[in-house]
Amino acid sequence: MHKFRMKSLSIKTCFLILYTNLYSATLCSGFCVREEHVALFIFGDSMFDVGNNNYINTTTDMQANFMPYGETFFKYPTGRPSDGRLITDFIAEYANMSFVPPYLQHGNHQYTDGANFASAGAGALVETNQGLVIDLKAQLKYFIEFERLVKQNLGDAEGGKLVSKAIYLFSIGSNDYLVHFISNSTMLKKHPIEEYVDMVIGNITTVIQEIYEKGGRQFGFLNVPPLGSLPVVKALMPGDKDGCVQGAMELAQLHNEALRKVLQKLDTQLKGFKYSYMDFYTSYSERMNSPSKYGFKEGNIGCCGGGPYRGFQSCGGKRSYVRMLKSM
Repeated sequence: MHKFRMKSLSIKTCFLILYTNLYSATLCSGFCVREEHVALFIFGDSMFDVGNNNYINTTTDMQANFMPYGETFFKYPTGRPSDGRLITDFIAEYANMSFVPPYLQHGNHQYTDGANFASAGAGALVETNQGLVIDLKAQLKYFIEFERLVKQNLGDAEGGKLVSKAIYLFSIGSNDYLVHFISNSTMLKKHPIEEYVDMVIGNITTVIQEIYEKGGRQFGFLNVPPLGSLPVVKALMPGDKDGCVQGAMELAQLHNEALRKVLQKLDTQLKGFKYSYMDFYTSYSERMNSPSKYGFKEGNIGCCGGGPYRGFQSCGGKRSYVRMLKSM
């Protein structure tokens, strides 16, 4: 993704509201889940990946475990595709929690804090970057595995309480569309555009419903950003007067409208279902168009890399020629 320095962003705010309304001041004795404690279960792509791709067999295009990633906060690369923290890290800080580690990082599970399953490059469709990422369906399988471990370690009652009170965060979908602009994927050519968007939204909906069946009730979603304005897309494709690629912009808009509608529908169908919807498309656009307003010097080019819009070559010297926007 186009990597912003996160310390200036306020886009985490709407998710923090979820926490504000969940705390209660009930004491807990013994080994149990405190009433005021809320775990995080995190699904998605590079917006939320804190290092799961460090532990899978993939290419360096899908990883961020080398400098300059991590340089402004951790002072070393953690696997986060950012120079510092991600949105989920800020949420954990707000909740007075430790950063939720990547699920695949062995020996580091704090069961009461939840788990992060996100994978840079992942999509809602299994076919998106297949074999290189942990797709959304596979992330759900990891969650089901983790839920079983939680109940083994905390007991069925306390484990069930943790799952039901947890917040489930999602940032997924961008790569399902980006692959058609930055790779040789032919999936979109096989389906009408509206049908393809329905496939993506359908997979997301299925995962939400399965988590709901497991007891999950509180969800937070990022919609997808203006994909046609991302540096790698502008570098590879002819754009309009602003350089943005309208075909990619339109796909993002169709996705976001469909996601908004399906969440509204689930809100009426599923008892106790609560959600927060972050309009990342608008937030990203505002920072891109008025960077100085938010403490940035540039809004239309990448932080590192080469070529047009700094959309090509490595962030760091480890790779000789790659696309700077490793799929979202």
